[in-house]
Amino acid sequence: MARVLPDVCKYLDENTKSHAFDGYEVDWEDENEAVTCLHVLEHAALNRELQCTNLSWNSNGSTLAAAYGRMDHQDWCTHKGSLCTWNVDRGKVSPTKADSAIDTSSCLMCVTFHPTIPALIAGGTFNGEVMIWDLSKDDDNLIAASGISDDTHREPVTQITWLQDPNKLKKYDIISTSADGKILHWLFNEKGVLKLEEGFVLLASSLPAMVNQGSRSRGDGEMGVNGISFVEEDKSQFVLGSESGGVFKCSMNSKASAPTGEILLSVPLYSPVTFAFQPHNGPVHAVQCSPFHRNLFMSCGTDMSIRVYSMLESRPIFSIEPASGYLFSAQWSPVRPLVFGAATGQGQLLLYDLKKSKVKPVCILDASLEKKPVHVVQFNQRHRRLLATGDALGTLMIWQLSDELSLQANREMESLADIADSALDL
Repeated sequence: MARVLPDVCKYLDENTKSHAFDGYEVDWEDENEAVTCLHVLEHAALNRELQCTNLSWNSNGSTLAAAYGRMDHQDWCTHKGSLCTWNVDRGKVSPTKADSAIDTSSCLMCVTFHPTIPALIAGGTFNGEVMIWDLSKDDDNLIAASGISDDTHREPVTQITWLQDPNKLKKYDIISTSADGKILHWLFNEKGVLKLEEGFVLLASSLPAMVNQGSRSRGDGEMGVNGISFVEEDKSQFVLGSESGGVFKCSMNSKASAPTGEILLSVPLYSPVTFAFQPHNGPVHAVQCSPFHRNLFMSCGTDMSIRVYSMLESRPIFSIEPASGYLFSAQWSPVRPLVFGAATGQGQLLLYDLKKSKVKPVCILDASLEKKPVHVVQFNQRHRRLLATGDALGTLMIWQLSDELSLQANREMESLADIADSALDL
């Protein structure tokens, strides 16, 4: 033993200094087994016509909230919507009954939990109202509402975002977007008052000229806004996805006047657009900035494509066409910079890992029991292995991801930076 030990130590030392296997990672798991379904949930007491329109996890990752309404209204809404929540940290989760259910006067189109207060949640209705609930209260948990007036949205609210106040880090305002083309900035105080602070409007004139000629905007030039996402490192900058297919870079600091016939009573309207990207060939259903790179974002829509853009180039860096029908939702993983999920019109959840392919998903999962459209995919920001989906039947599925899809890989940030830099070669 003593005779061979020096040689063994020598070879082991050489191995530790070798770079032959840099970047190599052992794949212990079969891709088909990378994701498992933990729960299939519904609230049996709901009107069977209601669909899941949006999902949100609360700040400690324990509770999933679902908005219920209809995505396919042709006219005025006659439904009552609902906000339902499930605590998935409990030992037993009821598959047919939500832990809490709150009715709304019209379809609830979007919800989002407060970033740091687990019981606080905001939502937007088909009738244009912005509402805030405190779920820690048993009664009277609606603590603020915009109402419906000249100062509010006049068409469905499409997205709600909590925006951190740059001057008070523990204070958050609310940004709401709507099919009426407005982006409204609301102040929310401890007394439960929502006050309109400023407003923006998306105009058809912001589209590239050749697209503008066929724009589906209304006569006064406003375009419906379907999605908004703020840049992680600079919350004054954001991207918009529109009903017309337009994708835009915008600024909260914009003071460009918006020549529109409709003027809010208490605040002026500004045009926020600073740059227009190559548009989709149909309505954009979702946009999201990368949590890991300030210049990257993605979008998806009815043209059945997922696009990854750089903030610095009008053309997408690359586009994916899964051939799975309309794409209703796409979201980056909060822990894996190169992973994202997409929800399809053919009832599927698609998971992509750009480390492996920019074309093929690493997982294709049936996320609707009857192959109805899946309207939303939502990663859990706190529990890295959890992801939720909701479909047009109102059914939710909670999925558990493998470590491969939920642990950051070797040199992954460098690979993401390479994708961003490739925009310079377009």
